[in-house]
Amino acid sequence: MIGGKVAVAVVSLILLGATGYGYNKYSEIVDGYTTANVIDGDAGGPKPADGATDILLVGLDSRVDAQGNPLPKEQLARLNGGKADGELNTDTIILMRIPNDGSKGIGVSIPRDSYVNIPGGYGKHKINSAYGRGKLSEMRKLKNQGIKDQAKLEVESSKVGARTLIDTIQELTGARIDNYAEVNLLGFADITDAVGGVPVCLVKAVNDSFSGARFPAGEQEVSGPAALSFVRQRHGLPNGDLDRIVRQQVFMKSMATKVLSAGTLTDQSRLDKLLSAIKKSIVLNQGWNIVQFAKQMQGMSGGALDFRTIPTGRPDLKTPEDGDAVEIKPAEVKTFVQGLLGGGQASPSSGAPSPSDKPGSSDNKAITVDVRNGNGKTGLANQVSEALGGKGFTAGETSNVKARTTTVIRHARGEKESGDKVAAALGGDFTVEQDTTLTKGHVAVFLGKDYKATSGFAGQPLLQLDPAPALTQQQPGGSAPRIGSNGAPCVN
Repeated sequence: MIGGKVAVAVVSLILLGATGYGYNKYSEIVDGYTTANVIDGDAGGPKPADGATDILLVGLDSRVDAQGNPLPKEQLARLNGGKADGELNTDTIILMRIPNDGSKGIGVSIPRDSYVNIPGGYGKHKINSAYGRGKLSEMRKLKNQGIKDQAKLEVESSKVGARTLIDTIQELTGARIDNYAEVNLLGFADITDAVGGVPVCLVKAVNDSFSGARFPAGEQEVSGPAALSFVRQRHGLPNGDLDRIVRQQVFMKSMATKVLSAGTLTDQSRLDKLLSAIKKSIVLNQGWNIVQFAKQMQGMSGGALDFRTIPTGRPDLKTPEDGDAVEIKPAEVKTFVQGLLGGGQASPSSGAPSPSDKPGSSDNKAITVDVRNGNGKTGLANQVSEALGGKGFTAGETSNVKARTTTVIRHARGEKESGDKVAAALGGDFTVEQDTTLTKGHVAVFLGKDYKATSGFAGQPLLQLDPAPALTQQQPGGSAPRIGSNGAPCVN
């Protein structure tokens, strides 16, 4: 049950590219990634015709590494990986669209127990079995051909497993998969250790022998094997896999906040550890130009990513062979996904427009905003600059300045309207004043101790979470969830 490991890895990739801090170092080691030919056109096909890159992110419950070699027993024991049960399941499936115009990306979570048709004559089954069914069929075929090298059998049959899952996702959502990223158990602990742990919050204490999740209620920080257990657990949760999806989305949000606020991307030693962990944890499709992808991420707006979950029906659908499954209506899923991937930022469960869609955002491009951090919180200048970029402003310089008490927005001579726009975007009652030393078209924001992370647009998390029922049903009467001090909601 790999759970959110793929989430951690891809968020790291996006953060490195979106901020630009890690790009140079990132490009130095890119040749070390494992690749697999799993998508038509991997040798260099045409660019996506829809103006965006659709990426399928898959977390595997696999006990072998990317080269097909069994993971050491000691490592499995440390990760509470347990013994293989003879089946290979995909426990995290996220369809992510990264627009080519730099606007906000959207990740669509697909529950592992979704009951869908699996192309290739397999019939209807839980979607997490698509990879395993394709892999097992190819494994038998290769053995019948006389191939005995177990590592080769693992690698070659895995390619067919990936293609079977890709076909399943494309049929279900109507999207075309342009790139593929696959992650297994190996390296998750190193990734979370590299960022110094991730803050989370639980509504109730949990003790789950299946995943090894043993946590008290309330706020806490998890890393290594404990973080893996946190994102793996689904047994004992009121909403099962839907609760686990919420956990994964909250974990991604919290990790992004931690990386940006803790200076991970400017700490060379920590950055090296993070890049090394990502490098050994991911298998990418053969034709994916990951350097180009990193450059694309640099242009992403401050809103960065929204996360949604496909519409589902009853969670206890009785099936002929697969036990209880999550009911799926394919027509609804296609309509939902195509609505999101067609450029809309709001889902049926969240009608509010994204900040970048609000009136006036196109007029903000002519305003370059420099952010000076006198608040004392590490990384805040970059976080605010990214957020203002999501409002359509042009990002200027960021730096730290002498500590100050109040936040001030300064504008060039005769450009008070520009200063007022920035103040409104920050959402606070901040002083706006003229600064004759500023170049025309520039606004300078001086952040003081009165600026709170919860203020205005800039206080919105880098990763927007799905307002799914599972997130509110945990509270009495379906009320809003408790928010931890790190800004993430407390979850089941």
